[in-house]
Amino acid sequence: MSFLVTICACSSDSAPPRTLYVLTFNMPHMEAEFSLWAKEFRRLHPGFDVQQIDRKGSNWAAYYHTQVIAGTAPDIIDTQGAIWLQYASQGGLLDLSRYLERDRDFTNQFYPELIESWRYGGKNYGVPLYFTKTLLFYNKQMFKEAGLTQPPRSFAELMSHARKLAGTGRYGFMTLNFDWLYWPLFAMNDIRLVTPDCKRAAFNTPAARMLIEELAAATAEGIISPTSWTGRWVEPNGMFAAGNVGMFNAHSTALLWIMSNAQWVNEGSVGFAQMPGDWSVPNAHALHISASTRYPEQAWDFIKIVTQGSGALAFGKKLNSPTGNRVVNAQLREYFAQTNPMVLDVLGTQFEYLDRMVANWPLARDTEIKHAFYPEIQSAILGNKSAADALASAERKVNHILSRPGGIPEDCG
Repeated sequence: MSFLVTICACSSDSAPPRTLYVLTFNMPHMEAEFSLWAKEFRRLHPGFDVQQIDRKGSNWAAYYHTQVIAGTAPDIIDTQGAIWLQYASQGGLLDLSRYLERDRDFTNQFYPELIESWRYGGKNYGVPLYFTKTLLFYNKQMFKEAGLTQPPRSFAELMSHARKLAGTGRYGFMTLNFDWLYWPLFAMNDIRLVTPDCKRAAFNTPAARMLIEELAAATAEGIISPTSWTGRWVEPNGMFAAGNVGMFNAHSTALLWIMSNAQWVNEGSVGFAQMPGDWSVPNAHALHISASTRYPEQAWDFIKIVTQGSGALAFGKKLNSPTGNRVVNAQLREYFAQTNPMVLDVLGTQFEYLDRMVANWPLARDTEIKHAFYPEIQSAILGNKSAADALASAERKVNHILSRPGGIPEDCG
């Protein structure tokens, strides 16, 4: 499903307008906001159209790749997760460093850790659009029934809590698994994906074998839901919304889905905490400019409209999500304090411990590595092969990917 929004700043007898194309990631609900952004852009740049092209996550990459091959890459793209690394490493994205340095009043509005999140090879390639990271949601009623008074603060406590919460028709713990969202389980056990120079796999360790064996045993015993390893979004969210899961590792936007599908979810029934060790995985969106654009200055102006001031505020209100802009987030906190205190509570967790974010390594072949690593781990946790065999196989595959030329910046680590 896709749609187009075009704002034209021309009359029938004027010259044909120049058009800025913006590819968004699963934002069909943002048509009204896009029109507001385009109106402001038109005021700055008369004679320009802005056209939004929206694609769902499953179709976004296919559409973008087709346009790149055809030589018609959108001027601006909105990416989720680490897919942008591939495009930056191949020269497809514009280095935004000079714009960020030039417009310091704009740049200083953002959290420095987030600006750093879109650096590759010493260059900046993205501006934060909105930001989410993983949290531990927990069912307060299940906690009370199990005699638990606070969320876990270590991996051992996490597993202990999960055992106490599990029972007939109930699971103690569940996690989302796509885009490395499960990686805090590895981080809290001091397991790294790659060596500091990013040249070799570093995860095939005794600690990793013990972790996978424990996760496999807990899954087989019904302590951890197997949907943790096989579901993607709707299935795990639905299980937590049904009230059958004690703890759920998911990024903050899962709350909106859960709230819309479960009337029992409110401030008194669901709590939020950082995962043990305060580890989290960012699952943020950023705006990038294609290197092939004919209008880099205009594209930069459009990004500024969307990510600051009233443009960003409208976005945050519509999405019930924090932006990467500190000034705007302060306004959002005031807004949600009046309209949705539960969202306000979640906002308060999103910018804590930004130095403990993981699974955001600067690897251009992140997607390939993820697809090499996870199926092996999934197979072991579901009992289809041993942890040792799974880790050895994943190590061979990841090392093969890392050994290929390119894809690792000189300043990795």
